[in-house]
Amino acid sequence: QVQLVESGGGLVQAGGSVRLSCVASGGTFSRYGMGWLRQAPGKEREVVAVINRSGSIINYVDSVKGRCTISRDNVKNTVDLQMNSVQPEDTAVYYCAQRGVMTYGLAYSVRDYAYWGQGTQVTVSS
Repeated sequence: QVQLVESGGGLVQAGGSVRLSCVASGGTFSRYGMGWLRQAPGKEREVVAVINRSGSIINYVDSVKGRCTISRDNVKNTVDLQMNSVQPEDTAVYYCAQRGVMTYGLAYSVRDYAYWGQGTQVTVSS
């Protein structure tokens, strides 16, 4: 019954910014860690940013570290990803995902996420 809906994707110019948002429903959002993941054409899905259930622990994949910010609002049941200085290599379908177990830590593996949104396309032009 968990549903995740992403929004905010689109065509952006290299060097610009994009803000992705995910709204969760049908579950106990605040009890689960969340992640933003992406899949680029011809590549495997990868974890981009992770945040624990309270929002106190955050981490990012090296390729986006320093230019991305993940945040969550456990009242609104949302998790956002702010991406700055985007590059063509960031072009991908971006997904928000929810952990399958209630835990306090972080999950860096795709297999750790049980619920997925439909994805939102981010295309970065040169």
